Amino acid sequence: MRAVIQRVRFARVSSEGKTLGEIGPGLLMLLGIEEADEQEDVKWLARKAAALRIFADEKGIMNVSVKDLEAGNILLVSQFTLHASTKKGNRPSFIRAASPGRAEPLYESMIRALSEELGREIESGKFGAYMQIELLNDGPVTIVIDTKNKE
Repeated sequence: MRAVIQRVRFARVSSEGKTLGEIGPGLLMLLGIEEADEQEDVKWLARKAAALRIFADEKGIMNVSVKDLEAGNILLVSQFTLHASTKKGNRPSFIRAASPGRAEPLYESMIRALSEELGREIESGKFGAYMQIELLNDGPVTIVIDTKNKE
């Protein structure tokens, strides 16, 4: 799994003119799922994302996680293009991205896992939908995490 996590002041995802999910301060998490991903990847990434200390404490130091924020939340959006390969030519290949039948259950599992980690329901987009995302990146702070390359 590959995730792009952005600290945001607000984020909203919509499709066909309808808001699917919206948060105030928190994390916008774009999630790419590949064929090799399993439930272990879901558990590890959910724990890591919820515990990332990328919000400022009272001294202005990044020392607080979204889990620690009273009103902090996560907006999760599926994004298979995170597994694009641009090695050959100019048209990206998405061969490493999981098929919808494999990816959707893992995406739904990630929603549940993040909600459990936070102790509250998270917001999400709609798997497989054509979506628009609005956000105000805070910092900017953007972190890329790959469960197959834990750096």
